[in-house]
This record gives sequence, structure tokens and C-alpha cells, in this order.
Amino acid sequence: MTAAQQQQAAKNFAAYWKGKGYEKGESQPFWLSLLRDVYGVEHPEQFIQFEEQVHLDHTSFIDGTIPATHVLIEQKGLGKDLNKPIKQSDGALLTPFEQAKRYILELPVSQHPRWVVTCNFSTFYVYDMERPHGEPEIIQLENLEREYYRLQFLVDAGNEHLKREMEVSIAAGEIVGLLYDAFYNQFTPPRRNNVDTLKSLNKLCVRLVFCLYAEDAGIFGQHGMFHDYLSAFDTRGMRKALVELFKVLDTRPQDRDPYLQDDNPDLAAFPYVNGGLFSDEDIEIPPFTDEIRELLLVKASENFNWAEISPTIFGAVFESTLNPETRRSGGMHYTSIENIHKVIDPLFLDELKAELDEICANPVERTRTAKLRVFQRKLASLTFLDPACGSGNFLTETYLSLRRLENKILVELSHGQVTMYSASESPIQVSISQFYGIEINDFAVTVAKTALWIAESQMMKETEKILLVPLEFLPLKTNAYIVEGNALRVDWESVVPKSKLNYIMGNPPFIGHQWRSKAQAEDMKVVFCDLERHGKLDYVAAWYQKAANIMQHTSIITAFVSTNSIAQGESVGILWSHLFYKKDIEIQFAYRSFVWASEAKSQAAVHCVIIGFCAQKRSEPKLLFDGTGYKEVAHINGYLLNAPDVFIQSRGKQLTSGLPEMSKGSQPTDGGHLLLTAEERNELVSKYPESASFIKRFVGSRDLINNENRYCLWLKDVAPKNYRHIPEIMQRLKCVSECRQKSPTLSVRHDADTPMLFTQIRQPAESYLAVPEVSSENRKYIPIGFLTADIIGSNKLYIIPNASLYMFGIMISNVHMAWMRTVCGRLKSDYSYSPAVYNNFPWPAPTDQQKAKIEQTAQAILDARALYPDSSLADLYDELTMPPELRKAHQANDRAVMDAYGFTKGTAARTSESACVAELMKLYQQKVSELEK
Repeated sequence: MTAAQQQQAAKNFAAYWKGKGYEKGESQPFWLSLLRDVYGVEHPEQFIQFEEQVHLDHTSFIDGTIPATHVLIEQKGLGKDLNKPIKQSDGALLTPFEQAKRYILELPVSQHPRWVVTCNFSTFYVYDMERPHGEPEIIQLENLEREYYRLQFLVDAGNEHLKREMEVSIAAGEIVGLLYDAFYNQFTPPRRNNVDTLKSLNKLCVRLVFCLYAEDAGIFGQHGMFHDYLSAFDTRGMRKALVELFKVLDTRPQDRDPYLQDDNPDLAAFPYVNGGLFSDEDIEIPPFTDEIRELLLVKASENFNWAEISPTIFGAVFESTLNPETRRSGGMHYTSIENIHKVIDPLFLDELKAELDEICANPVERTRTAKLRVFQRKLASLTFLDPACGSGNFLTETYLSLRRLENKILVELSHGQVTMYSASESPIQVSISQFYGIEINDFAVTVAKTALWIAESQMMKETEKILLVPLEFLPLKTNAYIVEGNALRVDWESVVPKSKLNYIMGNPPFIGHQWRSKAQAEDMKVVFCDLERHGKLDYVAAWYQKAANIMQHTSIITAFVSTNSIAQGESVGILWSHLFYKKDIEIQFAYRSFVWASEAKSQAAVHCVIIGFCAQKRSEPKLLFDGTGYKEVAHINGYLLNAPDVFIQSRGKQLTSGLPEMSKGSQPTDGGHLLLTAEERNELVSKYPESASFIKRFVGSRDLINNENRYCLWLKDVAPKNYRHIPEIMQRLKCVSECRQKSPTLSVRHDADTPMLFTQIRQPAESYLAVPEVSSENRKYIPIGFLTADIIGSNKLYIIPNASLYMFGIMISNVHMAWMRTVCGRLKSDYSYSPAVYNNFPWPAPTDQQKAKIEQTAQAILDARALYPDSSLADLYDELTMPPELRKAHQANDRAVMDAYGFTKGTAARTSESACVAELMKLYQQKVSELEK
């Protein structure tokens, strides 16, 4: 089905179902028709399952599931509000989405859905369970004609061929790992740490992989040629056999020993490869063992077909043979094909596909043919740079994508007939010489080149099938321009002139500013010579700066994958104000935060964003991706919102006057000697009952959330005579003093004179509101709460003395949480709260009635918590175990707070978190302007 046909089918479907929607009688025909008529599922009744039983305290039925694509459907009748709670048989009030999540709890983990769709025949709400607290994507039936692609996930089970390629590629990586380890163990211990030895080992693995692939893909000519050659040698002879083979592969036939054919016909039969892969004659190859011989000939050759690997996936997996410490220090992560396309599709591929579809739809053959040839030349003219290319998977997948478009052109030009080309001309114009990369790791450079060569070989085979003519792959005729070097020190124009360059892309290293090495900090200093505050930026920001510099006065477009920290917290005010105002950068498209997916064996759990930008203002709409689809918006700001360019700065005082100050709790700096476990506290109190008065409960983030009991010696204003006679306490104070004396910080060394006191005391004399500094991003609400003055808040809590019920209601609301998720920093992926979140938060101006309502709903939250005295806040705020009373109380509080902001029913800010934050940013701008007057 073409795009035009699918669009027409979506239009017909929407027209037929307009105004229809009886839940019990029409749900199944609705979904069967959608899958069959719009998405081309031939037998939808075999694809979707209806009324699957799930056992709660009673038997219920899931309206629909699609196992192949991990979709769960909760269907409601026409006119039902998908945001409104519905009373269940057990009395609980649940929205359709909450109802679906209840069902999920009862399913085996293997059957948990990736997507939850709630629908009322006129509207689809799509929830991505990778982002269970994100706002849903909303697709209206009336808009399905132009937005049908947003439901494509219903049927995208993943190409079975791609799945097979992935499995084979990962298995191939494991074989390489075995070979690598076996050869590594053959080096003597002193040589194992030798840089040249390890480089030789890396080159050896790359050469072996190329030979294994070449014999299976028919590049060498006869199938199994590499295996047959080596199998003629015993273990002792295999090393020399490889040395001789590598030399032959690097020698043109006319330059070879003229008597080689007589001496060793099997060796002479190998073709000349070229490309530099076999050019280093000084490569060190260790002696073989019987185990290595068996591993290479049987496991790697006889029992494995290398022709099936995906060069995109395998390049990344191959690189995983490197030492894990090396990977970590380099900040490397491996990108799935799906995520590569999140970058390259909106960057250029979607536009190219649409252009080709339009050409193919032209009914005039002569015109169509001419345009196809022009379009083929256009594909061959595009130039790409990945300035942190690693194993080359962005470049490789881009090359494959362009060649697939070119093969489609060749199909159209051949009209289904055999097209003959003369020996002097090639039908293939797209070349790997259009692709440039910079990579600091020498092994990754070699892997990237090899991956591109393998991709070139595979696509040539596909072209042969179309044209029914043989095409020569060897000797390698095209270059893969991958430069070894530090991309932050290399002049990118020395790699490829900007006048020739069209696109920059990739996923530069993910290294937080606090984890940078000294050399990386120097890199940042060199790159950001025009930005003083760059020290607080993550390492990846330097690639944005380098790209912005080369893009000036060009039409180059860049897209990078980054950790989401680049669009959160202080980074936005530092980096994006610089790029927007000094470099004239404009964001063209962006993916808001999503979970990173990797093909590497050990996947890294990273939350990322993708940002596409250029240095020329463009009038066309920007694309903002979130979850399953995208929205066309007029502008994208540094927080990746459809909102004005607002930059939240650190602020010493509250934006809204009249609020109490937020500060960190008290810090012991004691080496742990002022702190006690529950057992230590009980033992000390049982021995010295008088100590109970100055041993206080000590609460940090973890203690507050998990209801863990820790204690501290709180000797502020306690007379020495009350504890000087207790040996255990005196010993602890001695240890505190010694610990502080060793501190590099002068003020802490001074505090060694008062070991009985915390170094920083901020404990309020009255009850206070406690906010955990760090909290899991899996919670919809940060579990804040009130603590009494006799509970000591640690420096891992933020405390607000004299906080009112009204303040608690605002701060625990979804409005404040939406603001927090946007502007706070992150510790890994967890929320990292700071006073900047609180001080910059634009509070509402409620009426007395609205304020009283919020106080009422805030108290209801505390009352609901009190119903479960034995449950921790972690128990209560887990989205899967939150009690219905507490959820209901939060929903009522959320509504009351939104009403106070004027986010009334029917407004976008009421149902969309991003729209809510956009409105808060407008309010922030307004309040800042008022302060500046």
C-alpha cells in the first residue's frame, strides 16, 4: 500500500466510523477494520486478540491486545471522556488508562505492553510505557487521514529480516569476543598492556572478520575459501599461513610472485583487496593453539554464516570486544537502528522518500525517467559527517538507506526488464566516499571502515538482483573517509570542507560535567573560548559548539543524540542562550526525553533527547516528537518545548515574594561518626538512658522515601556534662575531630575544634516541609512531606520552615511536578531537585476560595497517606501500588491547583504537560519582567 493509498484508506475509515461507537457491539469491527483497511493486515482476526481474561478480585476482560507489537487496548463508547475516572466493580474510580495499568499488573512480565491505547471511537490516547508518566499522544479520528502514521506502531512488529540480522550480528560479536580473548591470552603478561600489541590484536580481529564475511558473501569467489585454505595447516603452521595470506590480499596480481600459482595455488586464488585493510606488514600475530584453531575453523567459519550480519548492528557489537573500561572512559554508547532513524529520518530521509514517491507517481514516463536520473544524481551529491562516529553505525545506516532509495530508482528505470550496462559504466552512483567520520579510537576507526565496506558489498548484491548483471566488488575502489583523532581538537574542515557538507549527525560521548577528565576539561576550554560558563556543561555540549561554528553562513543541518541533561537545568541557560543569540542557531526538530535502546550486549540505560538544528532561520514549521508521533510547532526552545525562549537561571531569592526560604538540611561532615543505626541507637540508650534526649532521628532523601530509621548525636545546646561520661560518645567525637583535621577544606579543619556539632546547622525550630534532593524518575510525584522539629533533616533534603498546607498542595501538584521535570537537573535519570526549581517556580495568584480548596485537597493527601501507616512513601508513590484513596486525593488536588492557574477544563494546559509548562514559562517571563521594572 502506497502512502497515498493508505491516506485515502484512513479518510474512508474515518468517514465510515464518524458518529458510530457502541462499546459492546462495535468495538471489534472497529479495530478489525482499522488494522485491515488502513494498515494492511491481511488477517486481522489472527493479529489482534479480544476479551482476554485477567483475574483481579474478580474476572475481567481486556478489550484488546496485539501480542506482536505489544499493544493493550482499553475501548470505551462514543462520547466517553477518556480523562474521566469510571467507577469499577470494586468501587474504585479509575480512568481508562489506570484501568489498563491495573490489568498489566496481573499479566506475566513477558506480556507487559509497550503501548497502551485508550479509545472512544472518536479519539485515540496513546501511552508509551517507556514513559509511563509522560502525557499521551492524542489522535482524533477526524484527523486520521493526515495523521495515520501516528498509529503505525500498531502493526510495526519489526522486520523479521532485521530481527534475524540482529540475532546473527550479536552472535557474531560474541564469536569475535571469544577470538579476541583467546589471542589475548597468547601474549605474554608484559605484552598484554603494550599499546602496539593491543592495536595489532584489534587489527587481527578486523582482518579475520573481513575474511570470514568475504568467504560467506562470495567476495573471495569460492564459498568457504578462507576456511579451506587454513584447514590445510596444523596448529603450528596457521600463524605463518595467516601472515602469507594477508600479504597476498594486499598485493595486486601483477605484483605477486610469478611462481606463487605453482607453489601454492590455494593462496594464489585469493583476490587483491586494497583499501588499506591488509597493508600493515608489522602486525603482531601470536602463536595459535588447538583451541584457537578449532574456534576459528569450526565455530567462526563452518558453523556460522557471516553474510547475514547487519553492518550497522555488527559494527557496534564488534566494538564491544574492547575493554569495558576503555568504552566507559570514552563515553561510548551503541545506537539501535530504530534510534538511528529517529535522527536521520527527520534530518533528511523522510524528505528524500517523499520526493522519490512524488517522482514515481508522475504518470508521464519520459518526465518520470528524467526526474529519477536527476534524483539519483542528487543522492550521490549529498555529503555526511559524523564527528564522533565510533563504529560508524550512523554512517553505515545512512549509506544503506540511500542505496535502498537508489535501488528503488533502478527498479523504476528498469521497468521490470533486464537492464544491461556496459563494462565502463556503473548503475551505482551513491558511494561510501560521501561519508566522513572522526573517531578518537583507532580500533573503532578500522571497524567503521570495515562496516562500510560490508554494507557496500551487501547493497551491491541487492543491485545485482535488480539488474541481473554481475558487479565487481574487489578490489575496493571507494574510500571510507574515517579520520582518527580527537574531534574537539581536529579542524572539521580539514576532514571535509563545509562548502561540500550537507549534514552533520551522530551521538557524541555521554559524559557529565562532573565526570570529565582533565584532558576533556581542556577540550571544553579550547572549544568554548567564547563562553566563560562552559564548565557546568556536559562534554557533549562541545560538539554542539563545534557544529555551530562550522555551520555559520551555510545550509548545513545537524542532528545529535544527547543525554537529556542538555535540555534541563542550568545547561539550558548556559548553552542554548549562547547558541541562539551568538550563533543564530534554530532548532528544527527535537525528540523530547526517551529511553535509549542499544544493540550492545550490555545495554546502557540512558535517557536521551535528539536535537536537529541549523544556522539559518527557516519559516517552515518545526517538528516536536514526543512518544509515538510529532506535532508541528512554530518554535522549539532550549527545554524542547513549544514555548518562548526562556532561560531559567539560578536565583538566590524566590521569584514570588512572601514565601519562606528553601535551604539544604544540616550537614555533619563527620566521617559517619555522629550517625547511628537503629541498633546502635537502641544499644546506647539501653546502656545510658539519659542519652535518649540528644539522639535524634536523622532523615535524608532515602530515609524519607523508604521510611528507614537512622539517628544522629544532636549535641547542639547540650551541656558537656550530659555526655562527657559516656565513653562511646567521646570515642565518636575523637574520630570526628581526627576526620575533620584531615580535610582539604580549611573551614572543615576549623570545625575539628567542635566535633560535637554538625559543620552546617540549618535545623528549623518548627515543623518544616522536606523535599528529597534525589527521587526516582519513575514516580509521577516527588514524595515530599512534613517533618517535626525534633527530626533532623540532612543535607540530602531541602527544607522549607513554616510551610503551609497551601504550599504543600501547590508543591505536590502535577503543575509543580511538570515544572520540576523540565527545569531540574538529573542524577543519572533520577530527578535532582534544587532551590533553583523552587525559587524560579511561578506561583499562582488564587482567590481566597481557590486557596481554601487547595488547603482542603492538600490535607486530603495527608489523610490518605495516614490510612497506611506501615507503608513507606516509596510504597505509596509507586505508580503500580498507589492506593486508590491517595490517587483520588492527588487527582482532586491537581484539579484544584490547575484551576488556581486558570488551566480550566478544555484548555491544552489541563491535559498536556508540555502545554502546562509552556504556560508556566510565559508566567515566569511575566514575573521576571515585573521584577526588572
